[in-house]
Amino acid sequence: LTGINLHLATLKKEATANTKDLKRKIARTQRLVIKSLNIVHQFAGQLRPAALDDLGLVPALHSYVNDFTKRTGLAVHFTSFTRGRTKQLDSARRTVLYRVAQESLINVARHAQASLVNMSIQRLRGVIRMEVKDNGKSFQVLGTLPSGKKKGLGLLGMRERVEMVGGRFTVESSPGKGTTVRAEVPFANGARD
Repeated sequence: LTGINLHLATLKKEATANTKDLKRKIARTQRLVIKSLNIVHQFAGQLRPAALDDLGLVPALHSYVNDFTKRTGLAVHFTSFTRGRTKQLDSARRTVLYRVAQESLINVARHAQASLVNMSIQRLRGVIRMEVKDNGKSFQVLGTLPSGKKKGLGLLGMRERVEMVGGRFTVESSPGKGTTVRAEVPFANGARD
């Protein structure tokens, strides 16, 4: 977008001085706009994929995990024990769980130096619990989660998302055992399991 702005500023100056190359430069700027729109559209789709609404949480997570594994080469074992109960979650809760899974896996790829991730989603009494466990290096959770420091923004953002829908978010990390991110989200509108 900054590049487009610079092109337009240049075109504005040249519009009065030199019209010879103006059409070519306008066309180039239009291509930049189209490319930028495609990138924004792709980014928005990653934040909230259509599959989340069209197919449901578990198929959307399977799709994301498959793409993640192809991109990173990191093995992810995903299991679901929900018996279709994720359909009881409203759109906001499904999105929260999807985004927590996404951010957790991104954190593993960036920081954990793990070779395996186990991700599970299961129904418990009144909640859906999602866990993302890696076998990578651990980190000091105390002080990282509640802080506003840049390195903790991903964890802080996940916790805030989960708490906004009435859920619980925890992180456990210890040497030799890797890290476990856990999100428990209640069923929508107080629905009983």
